[in-house]
Amino acid sequence: MTMRLPSRYEDLDPAFRGRLEPNPHLIDLVQRGLKSMQMSGGIKFLPIYGPSGSGKSSAARELQTHLPQIKVIELTRAAISSESTLMEEIRAAKGRRDQPSLIVAVIDQYEENVASRSEVPTQFVERLSLLDRGELRTDPVLFVWLTTSQEFQSELAGATSRNTRILLSGDFQLEGPQRDEWPRIVEETFEFHNAEQPLADFEVLRSDIDNVADEVETIGQCIEGVAELLMSSVSGLQDLSKYQVIMLWPVTDGNRIALINSFSNPREGYKLDWNAFYRELNEQDKRTLPLSELNRARLYFDVRLVPIAAADLHRLCKDLENDDVKLHQSYLDRFGKSHFASVVGESWDPSVYGRMRERETSKRADEAKDWYLTVTTSPTSLGKRIAQVFRELGYEAKHEQDVASAHSKVRADVFIQRPNSQQDSVIVELKAYSPANTMPSSIKDAIRTTLKRHAQFGGFLGRQ
Repeated sequence: MTMRLPSRYEDLDPAFRGRLEPNPHLIDLVQRGLKSMQMSGGIKFLPIYGPSGSGKSSAARELQTHLPQIKVIELTRAAISSESTLMEEIRAAKGRRDQPSLIVAVIDQYEENVASRSEVPTQFVERLSLLDRGELRTDPVLFVWLTTSQEFQSELAGATSRNTRILLSGDFQLEGPQRDEWPRIVEETFEFHNAEQPLADFEVLRSDIDNVADEVETIGQCIEGVAELLMSSVSGLQDLSKYQVIMLWPVTDGNRIALINSFSNPREGYKLDWNAFYRELNEQDKRTLPLSELNRARLYFDVRLVPIAAADLHRLCKDLENDDVKLHQSYLDRFGKSHFASVVGESWDPSVYGRMRERETSKRADEAKDWYLTVTTSPTSLGKRIAQVFRELGYEAKHEQDVASAHSKVRADVFIQRPNSQQDSVIVELKAYSPANTMPSSIKDAIRTTLKRHAQFGGFLGRQ
């Protein structure tokens, strides 16, 4: 996969540009300029200063997204030096039908590419002064010149001395989003340009972005810094552990299904959603937990959080103390079609994903709910029966299996082997919580415990 994290407006996906947040100060200034032109006629000129990466281009070019009655164009180099070309581009923007209330003509840091910078503002602004009295006196056009130099902004403003009425503002400085908003913007930009995959999937966490944001001056520099961090942080985690970890959470109703799903990505086989887990952490947890190591364990062991309807377990898991119970094939077949069995069997197909539902008023659901309340205190027996179910389905499966690494040992409630798979062993942790105890805080705590245990198992985190 080729990752993308564009920092320049022109490199953004066109579909993402419309999601850029408006700059309220610029919008207010443009609206005041339009009212002035509608009242007094003529055109306006606005030189805008902002450091490189502050969001000048994005704010100016997306004005029409937030002010639909206007049209934004970027003037070509030829239009800067040729009046005839300039008028051709203005006329083309105006069109013949559905004419905009205002044309915003943007010149984006042109001075960086000209040999004799001092001549540009005088020549161009003098041309605008003539057009203000002539061909454009009745056509509202706002000319916006973007620059990274305050000195050059002053030169542009000073060049209007012979016709100061066209100058909308001589010292407008564009300030981008607030610094505390940068991490969110970086994450959203990355996810949009990378098929909704979060940065955490590449070992870049919110705390890492915060650190970058604290060291730079603009949102553009923050994005570039995170891109550098991303390139240096991506490790060999695509060489997955031989173990996959699945947290299996029985549920009895639609509300609990929704709660479990809110911590995972169901369409992608219930992959654990790091950002959902992180949002549930309190500030002390965010400061003290070994988040990088926990996230690394999530990736390395491809941790999943999978709900299973109690009704899919009920008929197979009655009489748990009877090891000789016969499991009926129709119930085994139904279990084999569950989302959990599909994830274990690596037959998960997101293209045919159907949201898991539980019909809460059915007799089957009511009986399963009553049964499940009697087994939440017997997770070992429940795990033992689930292992038996997988053996009936053709897997080698054990319950209460100790699994050792060079670093530590974990105990699988159910341990399933699937030969010829890259991850040929599945560690199932059974989360047999009562419905009343299935809530965001308990789910968060269970995830934290599982990730910590396997971070130690993988050697990412020392025993504490």
